[in-house]
Amino acid sequence: MSHTFSVSEITGSIKQLLEESFEGINVVGEISNFKAHISGHWYFTLKDANAQINCTMWRGINNYVFFTPQDGMKIIVTGRISVYAPRGTYQLDVRSMKPAGEGELQAAFEKLKRDLAGEGLFDEEHKKSIPKYPQKIGIVTAIGGAALRDMLNIAARRFPLVEILIAPVKVQGDGAAAEIAKGIERLNMLNDIDVIIVGRGGGSLEDLWAFNEEIVARSIFASRIPVISGVGHEIDFTIADFVSDLRAPTPSAAMELATPDKDELFAFIDEFSYNSTSEIMENIHRHNRNISQIINSYGFRNPQNIIKSRAQLLDNLTYRIQTSAENKLVFEKNRVGLLSKSIDANNVNKILRKGFTLIKQDDRYIKRAKELNDSLPIRIKFFDNEVDVNKNE
Repeated sequence: MSHTFSVSEITGSIKQLLEESFEGINVVGEISNFKAHISGHWYFTLKDANAQINCTMWRGINNYVFFTPQDGMKIIVTGRISVYAPRGTYQLDVRSMKPAGEGELQAAFEKLKRDLAGEGLFDEEHKKSIPKYPQKIGIVTAIGGAALRDMLNIAARRFPLVEILIAPVKVQGDGAAAEIAKGIERLNMLNDIDVIIVGRGGGSLEDLWAFNEEIVARSIFASRIPVISGVGHEIDFTIADFVSDLRAPTPSAAMELATPDKDELFAFIDEFSYNSTSEIMENIHRHNRNISQIINSYGFRNPQNIIKSRAQLLDNLTYRIQTSAENKLVFEKNRVGLLSKSIDANNVNKILRKGFTLIKQDDRYIKRAKELNDSLPIRIKFFDNEVDVNKNE
């Protein structure tokens, strides 16, 4: 009699056989039913014309994928077969993922380009103008790269007054797109950035792919600050180029578009100063001639005669006012003199000098005999002194 297996035994044997036999395998296929779960894990189906297999890529491991998987994209994955015993199903536990050739990336590029264009993210009506004389430029790029050195050198040569603020990010590989988008968002949180340059040097389609990700495109579109893209070489085009407010063929060209040339400014100032001086002097001479002609004309001399006549009348009126004021002043002086003499005649000290006295009692002057209090001391004021008198003594 043959051996009878339990469900768990047969499933366990299959699990051991599959997981030991299919470890570290490479599988090529087309993505279907891709889902990025809220937990961070990826779930999708890998299929070809005749079969399909469920796939899982865990959070943390999928951080190393440099592109965003999309349904219909042909990819090559590396992983191992795992069996989920409770359901008796097997799946591919994916450890790495890459496009199955540049054609897949190009197809994903064209699809995202069509989708974003359909939403209006590339429309000219959304493009913001680039300031001519920026005071502060934000750069989203990798620290230490040749592209950043070239941009800094060009800024120092063309417009040394400008201040540069760098948002350092990864520009290729896993997580690069998220960092670029975050760098743009951080610069938008500042109030003194006039323009943002997003860029990196040249490379393959895979190297530049971070600038083809939807998260970067939407971050650029949402920027309230004008954005100049300068990615790769002149022949390279990315999604970032289409959504940016201005596309530059290279990072160096982006900095040239963002800054004025100080030599051109100096030349303009010199020319403007020379031409303005000549034009001002010519205007002065022309107006001087016009004024001379007007002054010497009969129509202008007649008003002058009227002005002279009115000036003479004004002089006569002024003389009359002045004479009247002087007479009034003499009269008031005489009146003040009489009042002064009257005040002087009633001066208390002069009266006391003649031998009169003042009687004070209880800090007040006694004007009548009936006001005198016999019980209080008396103070008598003479011209030369004051004397206290106590009637009770």
